[in-house]
Amino acid sequence: MSWTSALFTGEVVHHRHRPKKHSLRYKVFTLLIDLDELPLLDQKLRLFGHNRAAFLSVHDKDHGLGETGELKNWVARHLTDAGLTIADLRVTMLCYPRIFGYVFNPLTVYFCHSGNGDLEAILYEVENTFHERHTYIIPATPNADGSLSHSCAKEMYVSPFVPMECQYHFKILPPTDKILVAINETDEDGALLYAAFSGRRQALSDKALLKTLMTYPLMTLKVMGAIHWEALKLWAKGVPLYRHRKAEKPIASSIISSEAISAKAPL
Repeated sequence: MSWTSALFTGEVVHHRHRPKKHSLRYKVFTLLIDLDELPLLDQKLRLFGHNRAAFLSVHDKDHGLGETGELKNWVARHLTDAGLTIADLRVTMLCYPRIFGYVFNPLTVYFCHSGNGDLEAILYEVENTFHERHTYIIPATPNADGSLSHSCAKEMYVSPFVPMECQYHFKILPPTDKILVAINETDEDGALLYAAFSGRRQALSDKALLKTLMTYPLMTLKVMGAIHWEALKLWAKGVPLYRHRKAEKPIASSIISSEAISAKAPL
């Protein structure tokens, strides 16, 4: 069966520019889930579950307000609050799945299309290890090559090695046969950190999921383990620490105005 939903395999890279240089590269996979297809994916795929135990699963409680069955409505409310009216809204969500019940999603990306296929907006849902989530709602204005570039202020503490007073500069190649989600983080002194995921599309099937499970066993546990391992190496290099600044609300959002879309820092 042919789905809009798909599997993307690729790499996550990070490059820190200062005060100490530091880089990492990990092979990962992620799912692109059409929210309208979730019931059928749950029914047709043996290795995938929605809101239930499975080898790989997506749970509504891991995203948005955590309300069962309300994830697409949560996206739609954000779009309405941003003054965006999208006819026949279709939402695809790029995220890590739960693997054997465990997941941590540093970034979930929601691609919001109209019924004619045009990409109208993107939501970036950032999560930290303190179980806080902040979503940035940004209208989509494609560049001539089909990519998107935009900027916004950082609104939530993410890493003990990055200050709060930063800007995010996004570059996105929306999912086709390839995908790129890249973030250049800057502070008042310029470029600080570059992070990106690039991947290639595979059709979503039990065979593909089984192969992926065998190739990337316990990947989501490794994601959390890698976060702490890389933190230890940064600490050993003497990178300054910034104490956790508790979010005013554990789940919050920001609407980014059209004036802030054009990125100031090229990727």
